[in-house]
Amino acid sequence: MKISAAILLAAVAGTSAFAPATNAASFATSLRMADAAEEMPQEPKRRALPKMSQSLPFMQRPSTLDFTMAGDAGFDPAGFAKSSEDLINYREAEIKHARLAMLAAAGWPISELFDAKIASFLHLTPIVDASDRAPSILNGGLGKISPIYWIVCLMGAAAIDTYGMSKARSKSPDYFPGNLGFDPLGLYPKDKEGQMRMQKTEIKNGRLAMIAITAFAAQEVISSSGVIDETPFFFKFLGGLF
Repeated sequence: MKISAAILLAAVAGTSAFAPATNAASFATSLRMADAAEEMPQEPKRRALPKMSQSLPFMQRPSTLDFTMAGDAGFDPAGFAKSSEDLINYREAEIKHARLAMLAAAGWPISELFDAKIASFLHLTPIVDASDRAPSILNGGLGKISPIYWIVCLMGAAAIDTYGMSKARSKSPDYFPGNLGFDPLGLYPKDKEGQMRMQKTEIKNGRLAMIAITAFAAQEVISSSGVIDETPFFFKFLGGLF
């Protein structure tokens, strides 16, 4: 009987001896976990989007324009972009027109500056008219352009557009509207901030070019003279270099 009591007391004492050690270890583990949680970087809180448009402060910002796209200032007064899919499609169209307008805004005055000189060198008839106006729908003179030129332009445009549509349908995580992977000089930055800055620069210059080429066409119809003659300060110095 005494032996049984001694064994029971020993068992209880042994169990009690292990209990404080387990609690201490658990407490120490909790402390370490708490310290680790404090040391872990906290995710930055997402900045609340403004309710009003940055481009038109008197109008509410459209819900689809959340400033994630380069050049997004909340401008959609007519409410065309009713969904994110619409927004992507409109940006695709905008970037295509912007790039075409940048080429046209440079090509229009250059043609008026150098067409006569090149034609004279090649013993051909100049395409610009006597008022230095480039051929256009409003100015006329498109009949002077070779059909081969139009065929080459259409084939080139179709090839580029087909390639662009295939890139858009690839669902690549790196794709964004207008990203054709064309960067032969390696000018596109590697960091996200630089990439966004480059995209914003392109879309802003493209929007300005769309306004400029429209102004060129209107100005030549109203004044009946080429833009190089209307604003020689901007163009004549370039022609003088050559």
